[in-house]
Amino acid sequence: MDESTALMQRALDAARLGPEADPNPRVGCVVTDAVGRVVGVGHHRGAGTPHAEVEALAAAGEAARGGTAHVTLEPCHHSGRTGPCTGALLDAGVAAVRYAVPDPDPAAAGGAAHLAAAGVDVAPGPLRDEAEQLNATWLHARRTGRPWVVWKSATTLDGRTAAPDGSSRWITGESARADVHALRARCGAVVVGTGTALADDPALTVRDASGSPAARQPLRVVVGTRPLPADARLLDGTAEVLALDTHDPSTVLDALLERGVHHVLLEGGATLAAAFLRAGLVDEVVTYVAPALLGSGPAAVADLGTSSIDGALRLETVDVTVLDGDVRITARPRRRS
Repeated sequence: MDESTALMQRALDAARLGPEADPNPRVGCVVTDAVGRVVGVGHHRGAGTPHAEVEALAAAGEAARGGTAHVTLEPCHHSGRTGPCTGALLDAGVAAVRYAVPDPDPAAAGGAAHLAAAGVDVAPGPLRDEAEQLNATWLHARRTGRPWVVWKSATTLDGRTAAPDGSSRWITGESARADVHALRARCGAVVVGTGTALADDPALTVRDASGSPAARQPLRVVVGTRPLPADARLLDGTAEVLALDTHDPSTVLDALLERGVHHVLLEGGATLAAAFLRAGLVDEVVTYVAPALLGSGPAAVADLGTSSIDGALRLETVDVTVLDGDVRITARPRRRS
């Protein structure tokens, strides 16, 4: 591994310390002095906090002058809740900048060009694929104008999500349920329809092994026109709740993107899942399959408008993991060319 790659790897390691579900991307920065010694390392700790470059430069102090900054994302060139990173780099006297991924956000892009115009040696750096993966959902939202959507379900081997009497706790075991909480923790919002909210009275919170709520909770979103009862667990104050009086998936995603959500977990109900699938707005499917058979009961997804096997929505499996007997299957819809 050459020196530049090693420095970018260290920047990526720093970036991973940032919150994954934050509205902002996870970014890391490593600053070396004029002779190549590491003098500052920083990462972005969440919306409203100093960006990675600013944190690394603060650690470096005057040693940054004439040095090089390795950053996992192109330095921003706009003022939001914090100032532009381009200005901080220029003020610090950095002579060179290497960045792994160009910033696709129109509001923040242009940092590389601005630095180059000011005489800084700017060039794309190594490990772009790794840096892309680190912020895959954020980059998807910036490039497509909508969040990355994961549909999660838990079923028996014959595809049932509950028994005929409506009972569904618990189809899967403790390991699978713990995995769901880890999945929720990586998302900015968890979405259900009013049907699921009324029938199952879910909490949709992230809980630790002891059952206690985690410090950071995703936004809980209820889609539909029916009101929730005052004693619904979704209204327990544990986490913010957003009620969206609509059945249109695109409207839901627009509202969430406006709130800075780039990773959405779709948890609720066969009807809501079918609406998002039929609209082509599901990017990933995560299904927990229990080795059990019911023979009857509700299916995981409602009518997709398919009348023959030729019209089946085909997916590509990207991961299969066994969780104490249950099986987690992760797949993504095949995009038509």
